[in-house]
Amino acid sequence: MKRSVISSTILVLILSAIAVAQETRPFTVNDLLKVRRVSDPQLSPKGDLVAFTITDIDVEANRGRTQIYVVPLSGGEPRQLTNHQSNSSSPRWSPDGQKLAFISARDGAAQIWTMNASGSDLKKVTTISTGAGNPVWSPDGKLLAFVSDVYPECKDNECNRKREEERSQSPVKAKIADHLLYRHWNSWKEGKRTHVFVVSAEGGAARDLTPGDYDSPPFSLGGPTDYAFSPDSTELAFVSKRDKVPATSTNADVFIVPVNGGSPRNITAGNQAYDGSPLYSPDGRYLAYRAQTRPGFEADRFRLMLYDRKIGKAHSITDAFDGWVEGFKFSPDSRTVYFGSAEGGGHPIYSVPVAGGPVKKVVSQGTNDDVSISPDGRTIVFTRNSLAGPVEIYRANADGTGVTAITRTNDALLAPFKLRPAEEISWTGATDTKITGWMVKPANFDEGKKWPLLVLIHGGPQSAWNDAWSYRWNPQIFANAGYVVFMPNPRGSVGFGQQFLDEISGDWAGKVFVDIKDGLAHVLTLGYVDKDNIGAAGASYGGYMINWIQGHNDDPRFQFKTLVSHAGVYNLTSMYGGTEELWFPEWEFKGTPWANPELYERWSPHRFVSNFKTPMLVIHGELDYRVPITEGIQLFTAVQRMGVESRLLYFPDEGHWILKPQNSRLWYGTVIEWLDRFLK
Repeated sequence: MKRSVISSTILVLILSAIAVAQETRPFTVNDLLKVRRVSDPQLSPKGDLVAFTITDIDVEANRGRTQIYVVPLSGGEPRQLTNHQSNSSSPRWSPDGQKLAFISARDGAAQIWTMNASGSDLKKVTTISTGAGNPVWSPDGKLLAFVSDVYPECKDNECNRKREEERSQSPVKAKIADHLLYRHWNSWKEGKRTHVFVVSAEGGAARDLTPGDYDSPPFSLGGPTDYAFSPDSTELAFVSKRDKVPATSTNADVFIVPVNGGSPRNITAGNQAYDGSPLYSPDGRYLAYRAQTRPGFEADRFRLMLYDRKIGKAHSITDAFDGWVEGFKFSPDSRTVYFGSAEGGGHPIYSVPVAGGPVKKVVSQGTNDDVSISPDGRTIVFTRNSLAGPVEIYRANADGTGVTAITRTNDALLAPFKLRPAEEISWTGATDTKITGWMVKPANFDEGKKWPLLVLIHGGPQSAWNDAWSYRWNPQIFANAGYVVFMPNPRGSVGFGQQFLDEISGDWAGKVFVDIKDGLAHVLTLGYVDKDNIGAAGASYGGYMINWIQGHNDDPRFQFKTLVSHAGVYNLTSMYGGTEELWFPEWEFKGTPWANPELYERWSPHRFVSNFKTPMLVIHGELDYRVPITEGIQLFTAVQRMGVESRLLYFPDEGHWILKPQNSRLWYGTVIEWLDRFLK
């Protein structure tokens, strides 16, 4: 064989090997950070365009950059409308479809800006010193409503400006609180309240429609924006919580107030549980909202209520539906409401007649959200994602047929990784109840090989592992690092009926622990898991369960070789004293620690330190006010004093979630390195 032929053959082999290597390169956190994050689709009143946002991660700047795009409803190449160093978000169409209002801090504080549908004719609408968020157009196009966090004692913008300036320039950074819920999630209230304002769409001074020492709207339990204009633009519905101790109450109510100003009227005062997400029917007959019935229980079933504005009474149209009504929209003819709801690890789109009748599943497959309806009522637009792919925008006929992707933002990026769709499995858990979960496998999965197993336990606990993409706990990262990933949906998970969800309250490590262990035992029968190399990880309630496993790692069927606890509840009594939303532990443990100490003691992982023996990685953020940093510090102290091999990963600039890109990269790297040490 001639040398040139040999050289050519070798070159072909090398190039083929490179191509194969490129094809099979595992999906890593660095690839996750390249995924473009599609969100917030808004169908135009003309029904021709969909405005939406894409967030691109700038790792070097350690932040995301969000810009606004439009794409034809029929599909095609998206067109970028904003391109500024500052983020542009919350695009909202004017009623005539000619303009988009949006939020940007390109000129200092976040303000409302408007632009034409082409991206031209940029105009600043608000100049409020405390910033503006979440714009909503009045149906006549003359006003914009928005929220701002203001000092309730201030009567005008100048007062707020001076207060902000004094606080920022003062060398004293002490904080004073006079009531509970003085801090929330990862920030202090600083004496401010959230209020709803209105401003002319042409600009000018903004008017506070919800003055007073109340949050209007308060922190939402989920769902659409908590304020809306009536179809004639004369009235605004908004949500406010006015109980004396907001930290112990879920009793938010729907109020209505004239747009020109006046005293608000509470239309849900008879319900002492949560009422929120108001939305008027296009014909003006009804004001719809979501309601719970059990005071203090944030995970109660959300019903869809219709307040008849003619007779001043409300009734539920989803009583027979054993699921949560989440984001919802009226059809243009006001005869139908479309909404999303979790079901069995997915998130279908449903419809229900306004006049009453059975709830109908419209889009049954996938995890779908952000539903809207075209002006002619023939098309619905929504987002869809899965455990194998991030959010994209879809359309379908109003009856659910003809589901078609409008955007394919990440197809080219993800194609080489050949991410495997999740597989749903089921088993019998506690009390002979059917339990389900997901298996996520590496792209190069070989059923004849034994794989180390990672069990991921979700937080909440009233939450679920849906067939949905995640940036904080992305199972594809772990799977393609060489693990089979098991994601159980045990007792307390959303989407399996309210009774299934209720059964975790007061029983945090009872039936749910059996469900998880029986699920793991079932996974071991599948034949491809190495029973000698099993790890588990979780955050929040998932972290709590990891901490419980640390003291109860004694199942004769299997042993966990290592554990990862992120923001995990460790000592239920100290957790109560340090957290902010007190309604949560008071519901879950049937009172305060001094009123019902037995339940707090029974289910607290800190009582079982003498059994701690499993290597453990502990992760926590300083700004976590939901599960305070002391929970992680106490846990790390305990495993260290017990001589357990352990490590603490501490983030001084993060809260309950790890959000900054470089911190996220460190988080994934540290977790995978820890797992590899013990499971490979």
